[in-house]
Amino acid sequence: MAKLALFVPGGSGQLGRDLAALANDDVDVRAPGSAELDVTQPGAVVEAVTELAASARESGRFPVVVNAAAYTAVDRAEEDEARAFAVNADGPRVLAAVCSSRRVPLVHVSTDYVFAGDADAPYEPDAPLGPRTAYGRTKAAGEDAVLGSGAQAWIVRTAWVYGANGANFVKTMARLEKERDTLSVVDDQRGSPTWSADLAAGLLELAGRIAEGDGPSRKVLHCTGAGDTTWCGFARAIFEELGADPERVKPCTTEEFPRPAPRPAYSVLSNAAWSDAGLTPLRPWRDALRAFFADHAASLK
Repeated sequence: MAKLALFVPGGSGQLGRDLAALANDDVDVRAPGSAELDVTQPGAVVEAVTELAASARESGRFPVVVNAAAYTAVDRAEEDEARAFAVNADGPRVLAAVCSSRRVPLVHVSTDYVFAGDADAPYEPDAPLGPRTAYGRTKAAGEDAVLGSGAQAWIVRTAWVYGANGANFVKTMARLEKERDTLSVVDDQRGSPTWSADLAAGLLELAGRIAEGDGPSRKVLHCTGAGDTTWCGFARAIFEELGADPERVKPCTTEEFPRPAPRPAYSVLSNAAWSDAGLTPLRPWRDALRAFFADHAASLK
């Protein structure tokens, strides 16, 4: 693989931190958090990407931007759509424009929320979009901005991401297992849990392919853990890894657990295009969860 210089806006999030952890002699990673680089500030973005391009080429590395910056507070976005739009749409628009002018490839991470969530088979990358939340609308706008920018760019959609850093479903379930005798979790929403470390490895493989001039011809790809389950099934698997009785997790319906932003009933993304591009499929979600606990169980119990 070519020597890489990865620049990862959103570096303080769970995916950004896992991408930073992949740094080695062949992969130089700079992963600024929002406090260091606010993607809604065009001047800062221009300066950062320009510096990346210059320093990478001086050191004989190939620069690639992997944009992990996002406003992901799904419920809060319903009342703060302007801020969500600034981060999820305006930020990627500026980033893509600068990448285009500096001839730096861009990989932009997106979400299952760009779809309506009413399918009955895994969504292919070219399926019609139909976001039903402010978060989904702003992420869809960000995709449009990137794809229309003229940059050498790819969109990678993922879903149900969890990891060692930040707040996520696995950490919430581990906390509630200690606090409650039983808990109810929705059993009528289906998706594919994705360990952020596995996703980061997949994005690194994609960046390496791009650096070698062998980037996929398809510009929109999906990358999630293989297989699917419901939130209730996911929670029960987490309880099993904690050594707790999974029957303590009781199924409920979405109607019994209303949220400000409606959740997709069906979030399963097809990984076929990812595999067809010659990229390594992510392992089954249950295997990944087991591996995650093998690495991080002590911090969760």
